[in-house]
Amino acid sequence: MGSKTWTYIIKRVLLGLLTIWAVITITFFVMHAVPGGPFLSEKAISEAATKALEMKYGMDKPLFQQYLTYLKDIVTRFDFGPSLKQRGRDVITVIGDGLKTSAKLGIVAAVIALIIGVVLGAIAALRRNSWIEKVIMVITTAFVSIPSFIMGALLLIAFSLNLHWFPANGASAGGYVLPIVTLSLYPMAYITRLTRSSMLDVLGQDYIRTARAKGVAKYKIIFGHALKNSLLPVITYFGPMLAYIVTGSLVVEKIFAIPGVGRVFVDSITARDYPMIMGTTIVLATFIVVMNLISDVLYKIVDPRISFD
Repeated sequence: MGSKTWTYIIKRVLLGLLTIWAVITITFFVMHAVPGGPFLSEKAISEAATKALEMKYGMDKPLFQQYLTYLKDIVTRFDFGPSLKQRGRDVITVIGDGLKTSAKLGIVAAVIALIIGVVLGAIAALRRNSWIEKVIMVITTAFVSIPSFIMGALLLIAFSLNLHWFPANGASAGGYVLPIVTLSLYPMAYITRLTRSSMLDVLGQDYIRTARAKGVAKYKIIFGHALKNSLLPVITYFGPMLAYIVTGSLVVEKIFAIPGVGRVFVDSITARDYPMIMGTTIVLATFIVVMNLISDVLYKIVDPRISFD
């Protein structure tokens, strides 16, 4: 990679760090501006006990001092403090345990969405104006239009409660089928439409017509030229898509009772576990920033014609 590429990467990294700092700052002050406090849900807790808890967790200090301490702990030790509700456990430990499950769901759903989306998009482009293309476009439009939490609820009712094909929760391996399908439908539909439009554009290029005129085999034109070059937008989308699937699993994991970071985040909101809410928000935002950075760099590597000027 040349100097311009490294300059671009350094700029993107610095911009990413600035974005993460902004997320940390906004999340911290917004959470501390919320009326009430994290100990209001405690049963029959006295004012003295509340003050003792605030002193224990350092919440009795001036707000800006708390912010500086919080920022320092994140930067130096990647420490988000202890959970206020899961006593004896650190926030990063709870998030790490949840991410193990969420990452598995996300990666499997992303791979399924990528493979099926590219195949359906290529078929739709090669069978343009046929009934096959129309069926594919109608189905993908429906999947793009329906939010994941509604799709998850529909699948749960249809295949768990009515047909009894899959468990209604993640207590067994079969219970992960519906959440994976739910998470993969939207990105699969988007990739299908993206691949179709990109491939139609590539098939209309002069070098494709030249290859056909020279008698190049049809499968070589499709797989060696058209499909390869039409995947560039898909590569750009894949990084943010993976981040979307992991972060977008918040409600889906709650619906299917999957013990991932999504359920941890939703439970922390209802329990007013402020450190857990802030920690989860910051970790997921950091993941999105990193995946966008990787996607931009990969786009340049795959297509050297892209200029960073």
